[in-house]
Amino acid sequence: MPWREVSVMEQRREFVRLALQEGANRRDLCRRFGIHPSTGYKWIQRKQASQELIERSRRPRTSPARTAAELEERILAVRDAHPAWGARKIASCLERAGHSSPALSTIHEILRRTGRIVPAPGGPPATERFEMSAPNLLWQMDFKGWVRVGNNVQCHPLTVLDDYSRFDLCLQACADQRDETVRDRLRTTFRHYGLPDAVFVDNGSPWSDSSGEHWTRFSVWLLKLGVSVIRSRPYHPQSRGKDERFHRTLNAEVFALRCFRNLTAAQDAFDAWREVYNFERPHEALNQQVPASRYRPSPRMMPDRLPSPEYDSTETVRSVSTTKSYVHFKGRLWKVPQAFGGERLAIRPLSVDGQYGVFFAAHQVATINLTNGKSVGDVPEQVSAISPG
Repeated sequence: MPWREVSVMEQRREFVRLALQEGANRRDLCRRFGIHPSTGYKWIQRKQASQELIERSRRPRTSPARTAAELEERILAVRDAHPAWGARKIASCLERAGHSSPALSTIHEILRRTGRIVPAPGGPPATERFEMSAPNLLWQMDFKGWVRVGNNVQCHPLTVLDDYSRFDLCLQACADQRDETVRDRLRTTFRHYGLPDAVFVDNGSPWSDSSGEHWTRFSVWLLKLGVSVIRSRPYHPQSRGKDERFHRTLNAEVFALRCFRNLTAAQDAFDAWREVYNFERPHEALNQQVPASRYRPSPRMMPDRLPSPEYDSTETVRSVSTTKSYVHFKGRLWKVPQAFGGERLAIRPLSVDGQYGVFFAAHQVATINLTNGKSVGDVPEQVSAISPG
């Protein structure tokens, strides 16, 4: 009702008083007060019946299609146990437990109506994706941004995710991001799940060296285990979208809900949540299946001793000094990446005359160019060709 004055109730009372006067032109009054005739006659009838002129609720007296209270309680129980889960995951859990599930829109409305849903910030999620064809072909690895726990200690969560299954292989509360810290955690992971074909990392520490060289002692360690290193394109974190999305889920379902007094308490929470994530939490990208349903350990076992590369007896093999990263070839010293200090490298001719490749096993790490007397820096590890951006 478009009443034009400040007090709606006063306008209604005045309208009704005038309309009930003898000889009043009620339709003309409706026009003057700017209301529809049906609205005007409604207030006149209520006044004649000695009823209040207040607005009445338009809510139906009965809702025969409303979800049963027992089912609502089940939905809210799942949500309360997992506050970051949405309608799809809740529906999947109900069906897996043998209960019927209403439409996803109904579950969403129940969550909204009971104040358990918070609109997600930002726009719709990215839709461009890639996926390996089997487990252990590629593991995505990264540190989630650090968080502060009790006693002003920093917690650096190390995460390793299988690209095909989204199975969380490693979730560790680390005190730092040093090379040896990562190796120590990965040794345990490799013993439990075997070795992947490749790991997918960004260009930060400890995967890259602060001097600008891509090769690090960490990546050389992986090469000795037969694990290739693939780097994402600089400034393209979306290429490691599965691990980035995992970090967002970790933040929503663990860090947003509690604080931790120390790293041990954080690790206890990680271990408990990791079980839920891998074996209970339905994953939308897996058609609401759990990651464990698609993951199998790698048949490539972690060796007891770190192997060294083997070269043919006819090859030119040089040992790199532990103090200066050079190899001696054709009467000169040639620069190689510092990460290969103390290692044995093979020098093999390339298809271009006057050029030789410096190889660590099957991986070319530098190029020697006899025509200009210089070595071409280091040959970096493989840069991802699967970056969507």
